[in-house]
Amino acid sequence: MEFGIPEREETAFVLIDIQERFLPVIHNIQAVIDNTNRLVRGASVLKIPLIVTEQYPKGLGRTVDEIDLDDRQGIIEKISFDCFGCDDFTKKLDEIDAKSLVIFGIEAHVCVLKTSLEAVARDYETHVIADAVSSRTEENKNLALERLRQSGVFVASTEMILFQLMDRAGTDEFKALSKLVK
Repeated sequence: MEFGIPEREETAFVLIDIQERFLPVIHNIQAVIDNTNRLVRGASVLKIPLIVTEQYPKGLGRTVDEIDLDDRQGIIEKISFDCFGCDDFTKKLDEIDAKSLVIFGIEAHVCVLKTSLEAVARDYETHVIADAVSSRTEENKNLALERLRQSGVFVASTEMILFQLMDRAGTDEFKALSKLVK
């Protein structure tokens, strides 16, 4: 693992809480959904494990249908804002044995922030995808991204992270990812 450049074999993607009740109140939610779908498809192309969480689904609803998930059975339900506060999440990470986490979802200033800060505290190389996170207000999103940068989190875009996880052009993976970002 080079500093700031995740190794595909040591990386997991973490999609946090893009749920039904959040849709009407999240700033720029359609862009978050679009980029989340690029990341979900990119994880599939690159064969990177994807962990999906839902915050108190009884009250906030399920992961929105607009997210193209292959398997909705493996979604981890949680009540803690920090995903690491959920045993199922930490067990899944232990199974994957990831050293780098690519984190995206909502809300940037709550669950994404707390999970990312805890990931850094646990020595994960942590990447938050700025164009695939949001909050109810743009100000809260921007403050969260600044706080994450202050804490050693790498802030990237969807396209940046997908291409960082590849080595060269001309491959089938490159062609598939190129289609995703166009």
